[in-house]
Amino acid sequence: MALYRVRPHAQSYGHDIGIIMMYCSNPFPPGDVGNAWSYDYPVMFHTVRGVTIEGLLGNADRSQGEAVIAAARELENEGVKAITSDCGYMLEYQAEVAAAVNVPVMMSSLLQLPFIASLLAQGQEIGIVCANAQRLDDQLLNRAYPHRDRTVRIAGMQDQAAFRQAILDEEGVLDTDLVQQETVAVASRLVAEYPAIGALLLECSNLPLYSHAVQHALGLPVFDFMTMIDFVRSACVRKAYSGGY
Repeated sequence: MALYRVRPHAQSYGHDIGIIMMYCSNPFPPGDVGNAWSYDYPVMFHTVRGVTIEGLLGNADRSQGEAVIAAARELENEGVKAITSDCGYMLEYQAEVAAAVNVPVMMSSLLQLPFIASLLAQGQEIGIVCANAQRLDDQLLNRAYPHRDRTVRIAGMQDQAAFRQAILDEEGVLDTDLVQQETVAVASRLVAEYPAIGALLLECSNLPLYSHAVQHALGLPVFDFMTMIDFVRSACVRKAYSGGY
């Protein structure tokens, strides 16, 4: 048997990814960042009650910085290998959270934009399907992709009835079939309008369960919160290789 020593302040062990959650009333089916079944590894959730959909997507409230940092530090004390969030607009807190802890921080799916750009041929564009296009302005986008070397096209889900009712208006019931249809339709219209798009990024943490359908419809690489989280986790928890030779 190995020898184990207590980790100061830890009350549980074995979690790979810490997830800072906003306070909301959305259903989280498998595939959503907020559902533990979305992962093939252990995760730990920590809700910050002062961070809300209205605050992040409405008035760009940044008043919860200290609370978000406190949550990140608690997750770090519990031993997580990396920290993420459940909203792409938590990009607002990326720099200060990353400066406050000693594990990798990925507060927004939008952080993948420079990496996606590096994969594409010259002249290809990136399409983003986000929760609220008005909120994803240049100021916020520049936090993730400050040295923009290619065109980014944006389409929002804010006018899609099923998405708005379940996610933005927090009515408490989510029809995944309808939201899948809406997500595919929004992505398809974006690509039809801008055929130079070579890859798509679904910004919202509620959208990864529809990535397969979007890819099936359009045949493009589709990135989302889960591609980012899985990638970073794979770097933080490396496996030993074995087999034949």
